[in-house]
Amino acid sequence: MIDQATIDKIFAAVDIVEVISDFVSLKKSGTNFKGISPFTNEKTPSFFVSPSKRIFKCFSSGVGGNAVSFIMEHEKLSYPEALRYLAKKYNIEIVEKEQTPEEIQEKNERESILAVTEFAARQFVEWLKHREEGKAIGLSYLKERGLREAEIDKFQLGYSLEIRDALTKLAQEKGYKKEYLVKSGLTVDKNDYVFDRFAGRVIFPIHSISGQVIGFGGRILKKDVKAAKYLNSPESEIYHKSHVLYGLYQAKNSIIQSDKCFLVEGYTDVISLHQAGIENVVASSGTALSSDQVRLIKRFTKNVTVLYDGDEAGIKASLRGIDLILEEGLNVKVLLLPEGEDPDSYSRSHSNSELLEYIRENETDFIKFKTRLLAKDAENDPVRRATLISDVVRSIAVIPDNIIRAVYIRECSKILDIDESLLYNETHKIRRDKAFEQSKKSTYIPEYQPPNQVPQKKEIKLTNDFPHERDVLQILLKFGNHELHLKDETPRMVWKYIIEEIKNDELEFMHPIYKKVFDYAVELYSENTEFDDRYFIQHEDHDICKTTVDLTTDNYELSTIWKKNEVLTQTEDMRLKEIVPEIVIAFKNKKVLDMIRHTQEDINKSQKSNDLENLGFLQQKLIVLNELKKSFSKKLGDRIII
Repeated sequence: MIDQATIDKIFAAVDIVEVISDFVSLKKSGTNFKGISPFTNEKTPSFFVSPSKRIFKCFSSGVGGNAVSFIMEHEKLSYPEALRYLAKKYNIEIVEKEQTPEEIQEKNERESILAVTEFAARQFVEWLKHREEGKAIGLSYLKERGLREAEIDKFQLGYSLEIRDALTKLAQEKGYKKEYLVKSGLTVDKNDYVFDRFAGRVIFPIHSISGQVIGFGGRILKKDVKAAKYLNSPESEIYHKSHVLYGLYQAKNSIIQSDKCFLVEGYTDVISLHQAGIENVVASSGTALSSDQVRLIKRFTKNVTVLYDGDEAGIKASLRGIDLILEEGLNVKVLLLPEGEDPDSYSRSHSNSELLEYIRENETDFIKFKTRLLAKDAENDPVRRATLISDVVRSIAVIPDNIIRAVYIRECSKILDIDESLLYNETHKIRRDKAFEQSKKSTYIPEYQPPNQVPQKKEIKLTNDFPHERDVLQILLKFGNHELHLKDETPRMVWKYIIEEIKNDELEFMHPIYKKVFDYAVELYSENTEFDDRYFIQHEDHDICKTTVDLTTDNYELSTIWKKNEVLTQTEDMRLKEIVPEIVIAFKNKKVLDMIRHTQEDINKSQKSNDLENLGFLQQKLIVLNELKKSFSKKLGDRIII
């Protein structure tokens, strides 16, 4: 941990205008500065920085704070990472608190490996641009691929000399230890025979989100049947390929501004699209897409378009990976390029406007694309048709949003000409089986250990906003460990009943503090922990602690359901079997009403823009929502609580 004295020193040293100017072009405006928001795609400046107050405010996105929070938001870093970023900028030594010898060794090793990779990246660039071999072989290859100097510099492309140990020798001469050269993957040591892993290859550095060089990809240029065309760094202390997306460091700001990410396969696909003016693009670098990579994208946008070349066999082989994107709740589209083209070749042979027009006209919703693609093969073969249906249902089943699942089921039933109820049943079976398997794994019960100290933060106040969310939490926190006896159901603890009902319908809390409390309850539930309000009251997060205290005090009453009859003739405890289900249904009903309102607004927008494909999707969604609304109204006795 960084000690408080060092944190105070960092805050005292930073100049917020200087920090933000590294990312935003600021102009003087009275006593303040203003510029174009880095968080939204705006034309009129609404981003202001006050040097006297040492704060910033983005009026288009609502984001605001100090220099540390700006770095956290812009660079997607944690609080400690943002402090370290600023400490490095202002040459402030970080003082860590009471690190164990193991932590110190791990930190030193990681920093030593990073120092080696940074040195290597600089050296590869030097050899590419200033060594005759690099210019004749590496640079000429990149120029033949149509890459300009700007993109070569932007991605720090380089070249490794053919001399088998050139980098290893030079690094050791500069004082870098062989131990860290080997651990970084730059050097290979086989029975005391030491050589460079990437000798004779064009180098593509791989960056972390914050811009550190953590690994490399190397392309061989000679026709050597024994050597792999592309070679990547092995797993190391700093590089885990399943946790990294090539080009994300260069693309993250564009992804945020456009609220969309293009996903391609290789290094040159990313660089060529940047050169064509499309910067919100990343690559899985030839590896199978992982859940961790999908979550990286999700940090910046929920909208992904996967670019494929025209090879149907290759597309079918990679369809399973896209299920991971759906499972994380992202919106996935597919763009199929003309036969014989890939993102690299197509972007080099077409202008930016032609490329953007092709994307707009040809990107397709993934589920529809997959259904139609596989339907071609099935034709009238009943066995292949059954396999197709199972395959499509598996993709639909992983989608977390039950409304979107329902819309896709309805769409696919039309395309496949199959009964909608059959698709519903199969989807439910897959989700039920998966939930059962996951529940069997949740057997660990952690020992309760109250934190030593609750950090002091600014006072938070609960308002009357989101009353249905507040009511659900109050019941969960006050009566969580009470047993609930409902007709025709196995008795359950109140907190488990509430969590299961809400999570099974994949509903979310909107109030940020209420959401934080509920998410923590879900975390305890997933660990099969017994309910105890001390977990919440003594939580190290002050928001969770303060909210729990406010909601569990006697003078805090339920707002919507419990007061409807004005007089309570029974104690709260005695009425739980009546009140708990009603509060949960009212919560669900309110969520559905909100979704209906937002969907109707989206329908109006689609009608105005004549977006017929999206309009059809939204209308189907509205039908499903209205059916849910009727169901909840019936359960509430034909009362709609708003």
